[in-house]
Amino acid sequence: MAILPILKWPDPRLSQHCEHVGHEDLRPLIRDMFDTMYDAQGRGLAAPQVGVMKRLFVYDVTWKEGEKTPMAMIDPVVMACERVPVVMEEMCLSVPGVPVPVERHTAVTMQWTDETGDIHMGDFDGAEARVIQHEFDHLNGKLHFDNIAPDLRAALETPYLKALA
Repeated sequence: MAILPILKWPDPRLSQHCEHVGHEDLRPLIRDMFDTMYDAQGRGLAAPQVGVMKRLFVYDVTWKEGEKTPMAMIDPVVMACERVPVVMEEMCLSVPGVPVPVERHTAVTMQWTDETGDIHMGDFDGAEARVIQHEFDHLNGKLHFDNIAPDLRAALETPYLKALA
């Protein structure tokens, strides 16, 4: 079990687009990312949040209710999105303590590779779709701050940045 340090915004690596993984064995990193995510009380964690600039994220939307259902997506691709947007507050392990109201699709269809190299396609909705979209954004160098109006962003990030100083 290894707990990795989680990068905090405004670390510039959180704004970088990640590289495709290909056939690299990421099982040790995936185990460490799950350990880190659970330790930080999160529901998802993307590789760039731990300083690894690869297209990989892990998540588990049910563990806080009792049953663990860990999932890792390597080189994920959004194949389709439900066009019905819903606004909900999101938290991010890289911007602790700052809930942000973000509009997301209610459902997504994803294609990804798992840690054994098998390719999958699946449909996700509800909290799972929201977490997937949030983590997928990290792979493209986006934070939840990037999905809101500039005036709201300024109002939310100014106290956060002052607290860091």
